[in-house]
Amino acid sequence: MKIERHFGLRIDDELLRKFRYVCEYDGRSANKKIIQMIKKCVADFEKENGEIKLED
Repeated sequence: MKIERHFGLRIDDELLRKFRYVCEYDGRSANKKIIQMIKKCVADFEKENGEIKLED
């Protein structure tokens, strides 16, 4: 079973409004867009540095 976590984020109001505009343009929610960006960041890191091994 996959565990999902809540992640709070402090962000400037203007930046958040612009980000939501971009998300709407892409047809995604802000949450889905952030998850997409995080996945890309991790994939790029692992491509350059190797797989990240996590301890349980």
